[in-house]
Amino acid sequence: MIIACSHGKHIAKKIAEKAKMPYSELETTHFPDSEIKIKFNVDVKKKNVYLVQSFYHNINDCVVEALFAAETAKDLGAKKVTLIAPYFPYLRQDKRFNPGECISLRTIAKNIDEDYDAVMICDPHLHREKTLKHIFAIRSHKISANPLIEEYIKKNIKRPVIIGPDWESYKWALHVAQRIGCDCAIMEKTRYSARKVSVKLNKDIDLNKKNIIFIDDMISTGHTLLEAIKAMKKLGAKKVTCFAVHGILVENALQKLQKAGATVITCNTIPNKSAKIDITPIIVQAL
Repeated sequence: MIIACSHGKHIAKKIAEKAKMPYSELETTHFPDSEIKIKFNVDVKKKNVYLVQSFYHNINDCVVEALFAAETAKDLGAKKVTLIAPYFPYLRQDKRFNPGECISLRTIAKNIDEDYDAVMICDPHLHREKTLKHIFAIRSHKISANPLIEEYIKKNIKRPVIIGPDWESYKWALHVAQRIGCDCAIMEKTRYSARKVSVKLNKDIDLNKKNIIFIDDMISTGHTLLEAIKAMKKLGAKKVTCFAVHGILVENALQKLQKAGATVITCNTIPNKSAKIDITPIIVQAL
């Protein structure tokens, strides 16, 4: 049974339809003092329940809702409860960067472990922890939108050159480039602050009549990409497309990138105007 939490409705029904599974939506109420109450509108007793929640915008409300939903499903007799998270938060907060700080990911993971039997995440933004098995004690499954992005590029973009906007994204960009059969390079990034970065291309590459593709797992503020777009324009690039799995797109990032002359294409892990690639098939395949 597929049940949509408040931030999973944009994709959960598609999952249920493709998987030919029963579908329902969680009823979530916000009180004037910001407390949350949830209610199931379907009998979950002895059922395998898949709760779909993507953690964006009001992230902490999404976390609380997902925990309430899982524990309530168990109380109501659900046989097994699995979290399907198209986008999962707090993965960048996986260490204590300064004395006295919380290791936020560890706290979130412990709560997920306690209330869920399994978790499925699309392209988690992993840093120091290399696999989900190092984060969660419960059964965890990483799915990737790479094949869908590769297919989109093959069908829609001629003469591509793939650029990773930083070293963190290079292995991923290189993998996609090798699968497509095109050139790949990396933008070397120097970060001066959370919002100020400078970038340059790591090698000479022929950009004449090529379509430049930046590819990364997420676009948040877009500052790194903005600098990269400027650098590529100076090198003679005519058309730039930015691909990402997760379009977080805070601080008017989408408008800024478009104003800089780039087309932005993301997956529908988070609903937004650039979400052109549907990840439903890879979720259904993994169920």
